[in-house]
Amino acid sequence: MEITTAERYASGGPGRDPIAQNFAKAFETTAERLGDDVAVRTADDSVTLTWNQLRARTRAVAGGLEDLGVAKGDTVALMLNNRPEFLPIDLGAVHLGAVPFSIYQTLAPEQIQYVLSDAGSRVAFVESMFLPQLLAAKEGLPDLELVIVVDGDGGTHTLEELEAIDPDFDPAKRTDAVESDDLLTLIYTSGTTGPPKGVQLTHRNLMSLVTSVEDMISLPERGAKVISWLPAAHIAERGANYYLPMIRGLEVTICPDPRKIAEFLPQVHPTWFFAVPRIWEKLKVAIEANLAKLPDEQREGARQAIAASLKKVKLENEDQEVPAELAKAVAQADEALFAPLRAQLGLDELVAVNVGAAPTPVEVLEFFHAIGVPIGELWGMSETCGVATCNPPERIKIGTVGPPVPGVEIKLAEDGEVMVKSDSVMPGYRNMAEKTAETIDEDGWLLSGDIGELDEDGYLRIVDRKKELIITAAGKNLSPANIEAKLKMIPLVDQAVAIGDRRQYVSALLTLDPDLATAWAGKQGIESSDLAALSEDPKLLEEIQRGVDEANEGLARVEGVKRFKVLPEPWEPGGDELTPTMKLKRKPISEKYQAEIAALYAD
Repeated sequence: MEITTAERYASGGPGRDPIAQNFAKAFETTAERLGDDVAVRTADDSVTLTWNQLRARTRAVAGGLEDLGVAKGDTVALMLNNRPEFLPIDLGAVHLGAVPFSIYQTLAPEQIQYVLSDAGSRVAFVESMFLPQLLAAKEGLPDLELVIVVDGDGGTHTLEELEAIDPDFDPAKRTDAVESDDLLTLIYTSGTTGPPKGVQLTHRNLMSLVTSVEDMISLPERGAKVISWLPAAHIAERGANYYLPMIRGLEVTICPDPRKIAEFLPQVHPTWFFAVPRIWEKLKVAIEANLAKLPDEQREGARQAIAASLKKVKLENEDQEVPAELAKAVAQADEALFAPLRAQLGLDELVAVNVGAAPTPVEVLEFFHAIGVPIGELWGMSETCGVATCNPPERIKIGTVGPPVPGVEIKLAEDGEVMVKSDSVMPGYRNMAEKTAETIDEDGWLLSGDIGELDEDGYLRIVDRKKELIITAAGKNLSPANIEAKLKMIPLVDQAVAIGDRRQYVSALLTLDPDLATAWAGKQGIESSDLAALSEDPKLLEEIQRGVDEANEGLARVEGVKRFKVLPEPWEPGGDELTPTMKLKRKPISEKYQAEIAALYAD
């Protein structure tokens, strides 16, 4: 089934003309328009940069980088927490036509080494707390010449020294030479097997994304606010809290610790807010816990108010008429309870609020709609600049990820796989022509790997995933094959399957190598050679725990295996768990070992 109508939300259709030739020019236009308005700040205002000040620092960074030989097309790595310096550093590189990209701070040195080698970077900006990881990786990176530390010494330069090289640099000539199809950034995303893939995004991709969002969400010309709190290595952070604000003039407040986002919301009262499902799940639990502490009479009143509002939400979502009496009761509850609650949470000035990166439970969405926070699910990939479909604020359908955003076309393959065509679709993966050809067909359609359904209004529902990626409850995309490869390096382990989809952490099911396990047991003076008995032996479990700890050292923190279960029997090729060619049968495994998996997340 293909969407072909030109209606705004039934089909993306062709997008508008690009906002600007490139991101740097778009930023310059915004800085000229907003001048002395605040562009970026910390929550306590210990650091504030106006648009003019941000532009001045951007040009200083650009001047320093050019003096050090950075030119158009060069990649520049950033390994930083969320901090004000990120913006002028990234913007400074972009003004030269360079390609700044971010590295997850949790990566192990060998993973950092792979990414920097693949990107071909000779320059890296780093925060001092991550300098040891970067320097360890640098030992295997002869081309990495410049390490610039933003908050101290230890590299080849400090940020202060860089900005002092040519603070009055005019990048106009360099910026003018940057074309729409030149690269803007790289997003390194986990694949189902093998190393991470470098998603190449162009200035055209970004301009298309921002135009699409703007066509769907009406943001004020001045005074709109966002919070920068997600990792900049994730397309969601770059799109929502960096690229869009820099182009459309949104004030950015920096939240350096994502665990404190709930504290930042009432300090900022954002205009637009995007979060992964786990944030909304935790916030729902906290709200319900606070309501449960109310005096009996107030608690019962709150319960009835939420029940009435939930009923109204469900009727509206099903396009059914809401009885006048119910509508009046909910309006009264909103004035007395929900509006003050939204203000307390900092969610009272939202123009739009979205969730994505993993499936969101319907009951969570319905709860927030009931208290007047109409969360809209969206769907996209790094390969589509982060967004392909989105529920428009004026017509959210709970249980769907919305229609294509303007400028995006969607169709379903014969097997239901969602396919995307748009100016926001990447040109390809870095150094992976074969993978690119597998992902984008000859007609320019990107194969998402997700199975979907389209309703009569063109709204998309994701029903399954062809990909084997683990998407944690926090929205982190992880490659199970990468984790499993590390676990299978443990001598006693034969097979390993990583668990963690829609869960808070990664766990694993392991089987023992019959020969090695029994040999090891004999050396330890363990009399039994029965695998079922060995799978519960304390000494053997301690040995495997040591192996898991060692494997975790070569993984990013979010990939680390927190718990494991050693199974009593080996898996045979062609059996319930393995194909004849010894590939994991993931779905049968998850069904067969439901009890064991549940126990790994029991407390």
